Order: sequence, then C-alpha cells, then structure tokens
Amino acid sequence: MARYNRWQNANMLAAAGTLPDEERRADRGAFFGSIHATFSHLLWGDRIWMHRFAGTSKPDGGIAESTCMVAAWDALTSERRRFDDVIVDWADRLDEAWFAADLTWWSGAAGRKVTRPRPALVMHFFNHQTHHRGQIHAMLTAAGARPSDTDLFMLPD
Repeated sequence: MARYNRWQNANMLAAAGTLPDEERRADRGAFFGSIHATFSHLLWGDRIWMHRFAGTSKPDGGIAESTCMVAAWDALTSERRRFDDVIVDWADRLDEAWFAADLTWWSGAAGRKVTRPRPALVMHFFNHQTHHRGQIHAMLTAAGARPSDTDLFMLPD
C-alpha cells in the first residue's frame, strides 16, 4: 500500500500540474474545498500518522490548519514526493513484531487519549489517503484534468 500510495500521489500530482494554480485553488465544494487544500491536508495527515508510527517530525497545527500547511504548489509537490519515499522506507522496514502492539496517542480530533491496535491504524492510514485522493480525482476530472489508471492491480512492478 505504501508503493500504491506513492504511485497514486504521483499520478494525481501530474494531473493537477496540468492545471493553472487558480484552478487548483478554486473551491470545488469538496470537504477541504480545493485540490491544493486537499493535497495539503493529505500530506499533513500522512505526516501526523508517520510521527505516531515512526517518530518522524510532527507537522504544525491541527486539522483546521492542514489545508494551508504548504502554500506553494512546487513546494507541496516536492514535499509530497519526498515524504512518499519516507513512507515506503518505513513500510519496507516493518516486521511482524511491530504490528503485535497497540499504539496510544493524544488525538486532537477526538480530544482525548486513544489506544488502538497498530494493524487497524495502518489500515486507517492507507484508507485515509485513498479517501482523499478519491476527492482529488473527482475535482481533477471536473476541472478537465485526467489522471491515469488508479486500479491497484495496475500498480507497476
């Protein structure tokens, strides 16, 4: 799923890159409004989960600030690509023992401490990415940009 995530982020970024900046920033009625804001939130979410999973740096702000975490398009695409490699590297190093434990963290969204099994949280991590990329795909299509294949079985070797 880490490799699929990287592949699909590159796919969506390439399609979004064909649009002018004002089109990427236009409010399209999605949960986070625009293509750019949704990409930014998705990167923020990935960074907060990787902070919990692997101790990487924690992003500033909460969900409300996540949509403007990276303001410039070029910086956002560069950081997205860099962080996708961080996720793949982390996934490549996991072993069964890591999955055997629970994870406890303070959830700003829930406003309390939460403990859940790590396998369920990793599923949530990748599902969250897919969910928001689906929103991005719909916004891109509505804007006239066409991402390429998204089916998991089409993942290049």
